Amino acid sequence: MKASTFFIGLATGLAAGAAATLFSTPQSGKELRSSVKTASTDWKEKLSDVKEKVNGLKESVAKLSDEAKTAVPEATDGLKASMQEWQESTAPAKEHLQLEILAIQNAIEALQNSISKDKSDKKDRKDDRDNG
Repeated sequence: MKASTFFIGLATGLAAGAAATLFSTPQSGKELRSSVKTASTDWKEKLSDVKEKVNGLKESVAKLSDEAKTAVPEATDGLKASMQEWQESTAPAKEHLQLEILAIQNAIEALQNSISKDKSDKKDRKDDRDNG
């Protein structure tokens, strides 16, 4: 629903309510004409104020939309550039960590082989003692 349609409906409803109030109160013809004239002037001023506010709102929305069209792509490009820089700056550390992990894995395998060999040697010595 457009804001202008809403405000036109609001102004129409308020004018109808004011007219109904004016015509339903007991007044003389002169008083009624005076009241209608005063109310008409008041409503014209209020309607003018509403139109000004709607126009201001439209301008604000248009300005915000234009700013967003330029700011969002700039921010996106900045984030992409920052991410690329971070990836490039962390690449050497990543490679170093991968080499360290590989070295640790190799050391664990060597240790496991050494432990297995020690157990096998101990078992062979025990079997030699038992048989000998």
